[in-house]
Amino acid sequence: MSSSFGTLFRVSTYGESHGLAVGCIVDGCPPQITLTEADIQVELDRRRPGQSKIVTQRKEGDKCQILSGVVDGQTLGTPISIMVPNEDQRSDAYKEMETAYRPSHADFTYDAKYGVRAVAGGGRSSARETIGRVAAGAIARKVIEASCAGYQCLAYVKTVRDIEAHPTPEQITRESIESNIVRTADPVAAEKMVELIDEIRRQGNSVGGVVECVVRGVPVGLGEPVFDKLEADLAKAMLSLPATKGFEIGSGFAGTQLTGLEHNDEFYMEGDRVRTRTNRSGGIQGGISNGEEIIFRVAFKPTATLLREQNTVTKDGEAATLKARGRHDPCVLPRAVPIVEAMVHLVLCDHLLRQRAQCSR
Repeated sequence: MSSSFGTLFRVSTYGESHGLAVGCIVDGCPPQITLTEADIQVELDRRRPGQSKIVTQRKEGDKCQILSGVVDGQTLGTPISIMVPNEDQRSDAYKEMETAYRPSHADFTYDAKYGVRAVAGGGRSSARETIGRVAAGAIARKVIEASCAGYQCLAYVKTVRDIEAHPTPEQITRESIESNIVRTADPVAAEKMVELIDEIRRQGNSVGGVVECVVRGVPVGLGEPVFDKLEADLAKAMLSLPATKGFEIGSGFAGTQLTGLEHNDEFYMEGDRVRTRTNRSGGIQGGISNGEEIIFRVAFKPTATLLREQNTVTKDGEAATLKARGRHDPCVLPRAVPIVEAMVHLVLCDHLLRQRAQCSR
């Protein structure tokens, strides 16, 4: 089971949804980067459950502990280990899942592949695994910010089912996104999204949508031009997240409706800097960042666990019905926002270190 990500800045996550703890080990972090538990906690607080009426009501403080790799608020260059205890385990809510497979979950495929699985909460397939990613992403962001002035990574909820946000570029700020519980940058759409998610929650159902991410202040030259194209690594990072079903960058699939003349981003000079008049490439050309904003979108399916009766089969192949118990997100999107950002930090930090190693700049 591959639980590690990255080449030079490498993170391994560990822990099951209802085990004793979850967390990560980060290897390759440069020394003398300022880092405290508070730097990590602020991001974990954005991801944690129970923060509003439209997310899972599991009660977890998600308080992180740095176990190694940091002394007196500075990284040592040695592996950084972070642990977050699980405090609100309720394994009894998953008794039925010991024999009956939850529709659209990893229960069946884990059994088929490994012959054993952690039933409670889905084990490693649970979104609780992403705590390690968010913690590691907070460290990666500190590394990037130490070298790249003006670096910003801002994800927000673009759509919930058929409700779409239309923020202006000026509205896409951390303050705007965090001003509402659905984490969108459009206050008008936010009210409609919250109303829809709450209605779906009361029905015991779920709903999906799209997270858009805008990354600013990325230097020119990050990314490898063949197999490790920057957009390819971003796509892998995003599609490794639970509940993701699609990734597109720049013009994405809509670009197929344009001619080449319509789609091309023409160059011009702004002082001594090469710029593009449009950004249909999404900030990456030939697999390498061009200095413009990196803009991409990630599709998240409706949460698979429903508080409604569904048809399924048992481990013995017998027909059965299953109605889930426990606490689950009616929509994963609000808590997916900081997770998407964390994965961006991990990809860009890794490529920043690779660029320095290969090109000395």
